[in-house]
Amino acid sequence: MKQIIRIARTELQLLFYSPIAWLILIVFTIQASLVFCGVLGGFVNFKEMGYNLNAVTLNLYTDPQQGFYARLLGYLYFYIPLLTMGMMSRELSSGSIKLLYSSPISDAQIIFGKFMSIAVYALLMTGIVFLFTLYGAFVVDQFDFPATLTGLLGIFLLICAYGAVGLFMSSLTSYQVVAAMGTFAVFAVLNYTSQLWQDVPFVRDIMFWLSISGRTNEFIGGIISSEDLIYFIAVIGLFLGLCIFRFRAVRQKTRQSVSLGRYLLVIGSAVVIGYLSSRPALMYFYDATRTKLRTLTKASQDIVSKAEGGLTITTYANALDEDRWLWMGMPRAELDDMRRFREYFRFKPEIKMNYVHYYAKGKNEKSLDQRYPTLNDGARMGKVAQAYGVDSALFLPVNEIGSIKETLAGEEFRYVKVLKRDNGQQSVLRVFNDAMGFPSEAEISAAIKRLVTTLPKVAFVEGHGERDCIKEGDRDYNKFARENTFRHSLINQGFDFEQLSLDKEVPAHISIMVIADVKTAMPESHLQHLKQYVARGGNLLIAAEPKRQGTMNVITELFGVRLMEGRLVKPSRDYQADLILTRPTKEAGDLSGAFGSVHRNKQVVVMPSVVGLRYNEAAAKGYKVTPLFVTDSAGAWNELETVDFVDDSVAFNLEAGETAAADLATAIALSRKVNGKEQKVIILGDADCISNGELGHTRKDIMSANFMLIAGSFNWLSNYEAPVDVSRPPFTDNNIHIGKTGFKISKIAFTGVLPTLMVLGYLLIWFRRRRQ
Repeated sequence: MKQIIRIARTELQLLFYSPIAWLILIVFTIQASLVFCGVLGGFVNFKEMGYNLNAVTLNLYTDPQQGFYARLLGYLYFYIPLLTMGMMSRELSSGSIKLLYSSPISDAQIIFGKFMSIAVYALLMTGIVFLFTLYGAFVVDQFDFPATLTGLLGIFLLICAYGAVGLFMSSLTSYQVVAAMGTFAVFAVLNYTSQLWQDVPFVRDIMFWLSISGRTNEFIGGIISSEDLIYFIAVIGLFLGLCIFRFRAVRQKTRQSVSLGRYLLVIGSAVVIGYLSSRPALMYFYDATRTKLRTLTKASQDIVSKAEGGLTITTYANALDEDRWLWMGMPRAELDDMRRFREYFRFKPEIKMNYVHYYAKGKNEKSLDQRYPTLNDGARMGKVAQAYGVDSALFLPVNEIGSIKETLAGEEFRYVKVLKRDNGQQSVLRVFNDAMGFPSEAEISAAIKRLVTTLPKVAFVEGHGERDCIKEGDRDYNKFARENTFRHSLINQGFDFEQLSLDKEVPAHISIMVIADVKTAMPESHLQHLKQYVARGGNLLIAAEPKRQGTMNVITELFGVRLMEGRLVKPSRDYQADLILTRPTKEAGDLSGAFGSVHRNKQVVVMPSVVGLRYNEAAAKGYKVTPLFVTDSAGAWNELETVDFVDDSVAFNLEAGETAAADLATAIALSRKVNGKEQKVIILGDADCISNGELGHTRKDIMSANFMLIAGSFNWLSNYEAPVDVSRPPFTDNNIHIGKTGFKISKIAFTGVLPTLMVLGYLLIWFRRRRQ
C-alpha cells in the first residue's frame, strides 16, 4: 500500500506542477459556475416576479433532467481524457517505463497508484461541485442536504470511471493525442451500447448494463442503487484489470493467446458481476430524499405486500396499434419498459415481465386502410416490422394467442398489460391518451389492488333519463366511468361499475350509487328501492342540473337538501354568465387530499350550469353537512328570470326574489352513522361538470381540476379504498433567501473570484518551483 500511495503522490505532483491539471480545474470551475448561475438565476427571476417556488432542492440540484448536477454531467467527459492522456503515454514515449519495469514494484501497484491520483483529482472536482451545494444549504429554505450527497457520490464515481477508461487507453499508445481520442471513442461506445442488439433477449441485458448513459440519474435523484454502485465499481475494475494485464503482457513478453485469455477473463468477470447485480432479487436501494420521493408510497407498499405469491405482468403489443405506441411494442423498448416498474421490483423482486407480440385491427382501422388500402392485416404487419427492422415472425395473428383475445378485444387491441397472479386472478393496466402516456404509481397500484382485495362497485342508475356511463356523447359519463384511455376514469383508478335500474332492490354488492340528472320522475316503487338503499347505509353521489328541481328535489330532500330555483350566475366578459368557477373549502381538504391539492395548486372546478344547494343542520335528518365547493368569489347570485344565456344578458333583481351571496354552496358532503358504519353522500349542483364534454374541455386562463372532483369524491365515498392515495408530504424547501443583488454578488464570486483564486494558487506553486 505504501508503494501505491508513493506512486499516487508522485503522479499528483507531476500533475499539479504542469499547467494542464490546473487548467482543467479552472475551466471546470468556470463551467460549473456558469451552469449553476444559469439554473439559480431562473429561480431568482421566478421569485422576483412574484411566483411561489416549490421543491427548490429537487429542481435546483437533484432533478435528473434539468437540475444543476444533470446539466453539469454533460460536460464532464471533455475534461478527463485531457487529464489521463499522458499518464502512461508519457512513460512510454520518454522511456521511463523501463525504470518502472526494472523496479521492485508490481504492475498492479503501478496502475493502482496512478488510478489513486485520478481518484484524488476526482475528489477535487467533486469538492468544487460541493461548494455550490454548500451554497444552497445557506440560501435555500430547509435545504434537503442528504438528497444532494448521493448526487455528489454519483459525480465522483462517474469521474473515476472515466479516469479508469482514460488510464487504460493511455497504456496502449505512446502518443497522448491518440490516447485522448481513444478515450473519447470508448466513452461513445459505452454510451451507445444500450442501443445494440436490443432484439436479442440475453444479449440486450448485457449491453444495456454495459451502457454508462443515465447511470448517474438515480444518484442525482437521491437514490443509491446497488446495481449502479456495482456498475461503477465493475467498470473501474474492468479497465484497471485490462491495464494491469496490458502492462504484464509487455513486461513479461506474454504470448498473445495468454494475454487474450486474461483480457477475456477480466471482461467476462465484469459482465457476470453486472448481470447478477441487475437481477431484481439482488438489488438494494437507499432513498436519501426527505419525502422518500424515489420510493413507493406507504399505500403502494402495503398493496404490494398483500400480493403474495407469483405475479406476472404480460405486455400485449399490437404491431398495428396506433402510431404512438408502435415503438413501445417493439422488442428494443422492453428494457426501458421494465425499468418503469423498478420501484415495484424493489418490494416484490419475484415479479415476472413477459411480452407477447401480435397483430390485429384496432381502433385505428381507418388510418390503416388509408395507408395500406390494398394489403391484408398480415401484409400490413410485415410493412411495419420491416420499417422497424424487426423479424415479422415475431408477431402472431391475434387468433393464435389464446383466450386472452377476448380481453384484448375489450381494450380495442391497444397496447395493454395484463397482471396475473398464480391463483389465476388478473387485471388490466392501460396506457393513456395524455402527455405522460404511461401509467403512474396510482394506476399501477390500483391494478395490483384489484388482485388482492374486493374494490368498490359503482352503480349508475338508469331508466329516468339519467346521464349514460357507456355512451361517448358530450353530456354522458363514459370518460368519467369507463373510458380506457382517460387516466382518471373510475375503471383506471380501481373501481368496477355497472348500470342499475331501480325496478328491484339494489344488490348488496353495490358500494356507491350514482344518480345524475334525473329527467323524469321516479315511480314510487323505484323511489322505495332507493330509500331502502339509503336506509341500509349505502353511499351515493347525486348530480343535479338546472331545470331538474322538480325531479331531483324528491331525492335530495331525503338528506335534508333542497335545490334552489333557477341557477347560479356571475357575469363575465369572456364566458356565459352561468359558467361558475368554484373553489374547495378548507373542510373539503380535510375529507380528501385531492380536494386539498386543488386548493394548493390554486385551481378551480368549472361548473357550466349549476344550481345552488340549500341545507341546514336541523333539516339534514341526522347527517353532518360539509360544504365541499362554493362559488369562487363575490358577484354571483341565483338568477330566476333569464332563460337564454347566449343572447340575453343577466341583471340582479332583488324584487324577483333573486339572492346574492359569496360562497354559495355548489357541492356538499353528508355523513352519518348507520348500522355500525359511516354512510357518505355527495350532492353536486351540476351534472355537466363531470361529463365527457367538460372533462375534455380547456379554457384560456382557467386552471380547471374537474377530474380531481371525481378523484376526491370517490376516494371519500369508497372509504379511501380507491383511487390509491399516492400523495406525499408537501415539500418544505419552497423558498430561497436571495434576491437580484445577492445573486449578482454570488455570480461574481463563482465566475470571477473563485477561478481567480485558483489561478493565483497555480502561479504561486509555479513561482516556488522555478525558484527551487
